Amino acid sequence: MIRPLNAIFWILRGIRVYALVGSTGTGKSFRAKLVAQKYGIELIIDDGLLIRGDQLIAGKSAKKEALYLGAVKTAIFHDKPHRDEVTRALQHEKFRKILIIGTSEKMVSRICERLQIPQPFKTIKIEDIATKEEIEKAMQSRQIEGKHVIPVPALEIRRNYPSIFYDSVRVFLKRSFGSGASLPKIYEKAVVRPEYAKRGRVAISEAALSQMVVHCVDEYDSSVKVKRLAIRDDSHGYRITVVLEAPYGTKLASNAHALQEYIVDNIERFTGILVAEVNIVIDRLTPRRKGKGKRY
Repeated sequence: MIRPLNAIFWILRGIRVYALVGSTGTGKSFRAKLVAQKYGIELIIDDGLLIRGDQLIAGKSAKKEALYLGAVKTAIFHDKPHRDEVTRALQHEKFRKILIIGTSEKMVSRICERLQIPQPFKTIKIEDIATKEEIEKAMQSRQIEGKHVIPVPALEIRRNYPSIFYDSVRVFLKRSFGSGASLPKIYEKAVVRPEYAKRGRVAISEAALSQMVVHCVDEYDSSVKVKRLAIRDDSHGYRITVVLEAPYGTKLASNAHALQEYIVDNIERFTGILVAEVNIVIDRLTPRRKGKGKRY
């Protein structure tokens, strides 16, 4: 929940938050600058980084993390020093609009809460700005080649994250003006291979995957506890069964479905593995503790 004083601060400044949402590897970062151009958005938050134009303003990249769990935490600003750095930068930057990129509306909502900024004024889904063929091509690039995009020029990534830099790509966009004339605008984007997804190092044990699932459950609803986990891998992907202990009053049907999506989105986003299914089993109901519960 955004604090009252912070809410007043952002309201007085007339800040509007935009969200760009889509499943992992669908090309959100690739199209971020185009969305920002269309809506006149000055700042972008993507995978733990605060970006203005062609510069990295604050934060750290989740793609630099060596472990999957570390990447998850970085992307949602779990660590206080990281969160505070970006919050301070936001308070000093002059802007009216900011774009937050996430795999789901829940993820974007969590980022807004942690950075103490308003919830999204407008949510844009990747399916609204990219064709089915473009999305499939982006997913193939992610799953087969392990390539990720950061919406800043290659020079910025070479300077700040040389170990993950792979290549660069340029996007041409025509800008129309009142006279009917149009001028080309060129956006350069860096292509990287994250530390946690470099070829030759991609492997995930059952223990590591279990740790990620437990973390996702705790992030989604700290009052729900994981009692047991069963993980099976077949030709269609990983099949995960999560046995939970939940407090009385939990909206089991809707929350369980949303939790399934949250687990799948985060695991696929930060590991590159395919999750075929996540089964949620509520094994026991317990009294709800005060101060505990769903965080967003």
